[in-house]
Amino acid sequence: MSTPEFTAPRDALADVVAIPVTPFTADDTLDIAAHRTLLNRLLTGGIRTLTPNGNTGEFYALSPQERSAVVELTCEEAAGRAAVLAGVGLDLPTAIASAEQARAAGAQMVMVHQPVHPYVSPDGWVDYHRAIADAVPDLGVVPYVRNPHLGGQLLARLGELCPNVIGVKYAVPNATRFAAFARDAGLERFVWIAGLAELYAPSYFAVGATGFTSGLANVAPALSLELLADLRAGDWPAAMKLWERFRPFEELRAAQQSADNVTVVKEALATLGLCRRDIRPPSRELPLDQRELVAHLISGWGT
Repeated sequence: MSTPEFTAPRDALADVVAIPVTPFTADDTLDIAAHRTLLNRLLTGGIRTLTPNGNTGEFYALSPQERSAVVELTCEEAAGRAAVLAGVGLDLPTAIASAEQARAAGAQMVMVHQPVHPYVSPDGWVDYHRAIADAVPDLGVVPYVRNPHLGGQLLARLGELCPNVIGVKYAVPNATRFAAFARDAGLERFVWIAGLAELYAPSYFAVGATGFTSGLANVAPALSLELLADLRAGDWPAAMKLWERFRPFEELRAAQQSADNVTVVKEALATLGLCRRDIRPPSRELPLDQRELVAHLISGWGT
């Protein structure tokens, strides 16, 4: 179970965990003004947990300096209004340095991106996360699990070694696999976040999740919060009726192994006049017909 000092971070994970986009200027630098506007839109819209440097924030396309700047800016805007779960990862020294920088900036938690090294052994996975957790013992730590071959027993071991590992962002698209993983790891020991956003949230909540990640919240935070309220209440008909409203948008993001995950969200924000649609390779902007489709899909959302 959680220790008292991690009660508030655990509560923050059992919520809509929004992944803000990272807007760019025309000359491909961070658009600080637009970023502040988007963060404040999330906060005034009721979002209480932010993940700078998530995948929807183009973590892998940012420089080390940009990743630090994104965390610092998010902590500035979120201070007193929301918890910050900063994304960290890549090689171990970089991940540790990023976690320490996030702590200095005021983040309460770090999310550890799944290691992208081609040779990830089970014990090595534990060692990687343990080293990060041990470096910031006063921060909550949340592994991001996308590997279907990892077993829940590994997480249980990590939790025994590191009390500050308090939650899991589980992003394997298989609710049955998630249910087994969570129970093998310890359903009550960790906060379980449906890491594939609103599209998978109902099925994951049915078997143990209490929070979900969201890129959609950048566009329509009220819809994400409404879904959370329905799921918390166990009102499945209402949840699924709402789910059908944004299903085409989320399916467009998920198509082709999520090739346009960020692109679709930024296109929607550009349609609303909130930031430029610019993204960085290996993502690409949408063709005109799909831009028109995104505009049509969000037209009835009251954004």
